[in-house]
Amino acid sequence: MGTLSHAAIAPRLAALHHHRASHGLSHPSSPSLRLPTSNGVAKKSRVVFAQSKSHNQHIDFSDPDWKSKFQRDFERRFNIPHITDVFPDAVPIPSTFCLRMRTPVIEDFAGGYPSDEEWHGYINNNDRVLLKTIYYSSPTSAGAECIDPNCTWVEQWVHRAGPREKIYFKPEEVKAAIVTCGGLCPGLNDVIRQIVITLEIYGVKKIVGIPYGYRGFSDKELAEMPLSRKVVQNVHLSGGSLLGVSRGGPSVSEMVDRLEERGINMLFVLGGNGTHAGADAIHTECRKRRLRVAVVGVPKTIDNDILLMDKTFGFDTAVEEAQRAISSAYIEAHSAYHGVGIVKLMGRSSGFIAMHASLSSGQIDICLIPEVPFQMHGPHGILHHLKYLIQTKGSAVVCVAEGAGQNLLQKTNATDASGNVVFGDIGVHIQQETKKYFKEAGVPVDVKYIDPTYMIRACRANASDGILCAVLGQNAVHGAFAGYSGITVGTCNTHYVYLPIPEVISHPRLIDPNSRMWHRCLTSTGQPDFV
Repeated sequence: MGTLSHAAIAPRLAALHHHRASHGLSHPSSPSLRLPTSNGVAKKSRVVFAQSKSHNQHIDFSDPDWKSKFQRDFERRFNIPHITDVFPDAVPIPSTFCLRMRTPVIEDFAGGYPSDEEWHGYINNNDRVLLKTIYYSSPTSAGAECIDPNCTWVEQWVHRAGPREKIYFKPEEVKAAIVTCGGLCPGLNDVIRQIVITLEIYGVKKIVGIPYGYRGFSDKELAEMPLSRKVVQNVHLSGGSLLGVSRGGPSVSEMVDRLEERGINMLFVLGGNGTHAGADAIHTECRKRRLRVAVVGVPKTIDNDILLMDKTFGFDTAVEEAQRAISSAYIEAHSAYHGVGIVKLMGRSSGFIAMHASLSSGQIDICLIPEVPFQMHGPHGILHHLKYLIQTKGSAVVCVAEGAGQNLLQKTNATDASGNVVFGDIGVHIQQETKKYFKEAGVPVDVKYIDPTYMIRACRANASDGILCAVLGQNAVHGAFAGYSGITVGTCNTHYVYLPIPEVISHPRLIDPNSRMWHRCLTSTGQPDFV
């Protein structure tokens, strides 16, 4: 995931992590609460504790008014920043986005701004989407996320995304910029395309791409790329990024300087947690300088590890493309005498790709993810189970996420330009340990290892991701014109929403080992606990 220089952004991420913890939002690795049962035996349960504005004071659940206090605090945290927070006298104008107009907006708006108050295609600013839709009757329910020990139902609403009837930017005064950061991900070009198309429908004439991530703000050899519908018309038919990607970048102050110099007042940032931390820092600096700039993020992480969202673009494509590697590993293993196929998939902190790919393929015997610890040796180890599979089935296929089992590997303490720890290759480790184990046991095995990471990242988006990218790109533009900044757009319970960036980047979204989806994966693979 892309980011600015680690030194510049790490303190901000740490502060956001502290901010999130202070407001009682859960983390799958948070300490569990042991609740007494009727027979006096404590049961382990993951309960989310909500806290008041004071960092050290928990909500008093004996207070009959605690629910309304929690809801008020939630509304405060999820209130999305608006241009009128800094410019209270900002005057909105009728939206130039209207799908009943089948011809382009007239040159320079000589006839005034179009107004179509009878068109019911706009979103009301008070529209909301329910964040949580499951009522858990007990904290011991699979995947339960509770606010209090009794799992009391509390409605939590977030802002619905879409076009507004009133906008806060005149299209002829807008210079919009798009930047893609971090690694490649299927769908980048789709999002770029839809942002450009939607901006032109609003009437924006000046649209540019910032080349090679945040680096493009500081490197004088990298010129802005003019964008138009003609330029991006067919760009979605190929993978990669039209604008290029990179990790790291200049300081926040320097980037805001460049925004001022270039007259950019809309910035669309495509990237993961680190990139969004940078976007939020840019938004904050623009506010400090009282700049009328809208900064909107579009979450790009193939790992699907952004908090509060159903999924991020590129994930469906990654799961689909992973099937090819899994199928190849299965055929290799199944065709060989005592064959073992090992497939390593993306997933630094979260094992969503490995879990979904394993479940969808039906060919995986062992799925390993970062959230669930395992051991290689011993009676409950992976190697012992592989031996059992060879004896009973004659072959085995393992799917492992890149961040799994890092405790088994020698740490390098090296980091990349984004500040991410450079991981050891868990796939190679499993391959080597498997060969060694069976050699010592005197059992011949044929081990094949496949790492399709860069093949998957370079793919064009599939149909599902293509739709998701299109709507995310459109809603990013709608949010900017509506005057929102410091926000990101995503899906929540199948609906599109705007969320304040700090609430989605404090830590990666992880798989709950007690969730139904992980249980479904285990049911499919039939694997035991490897601890």
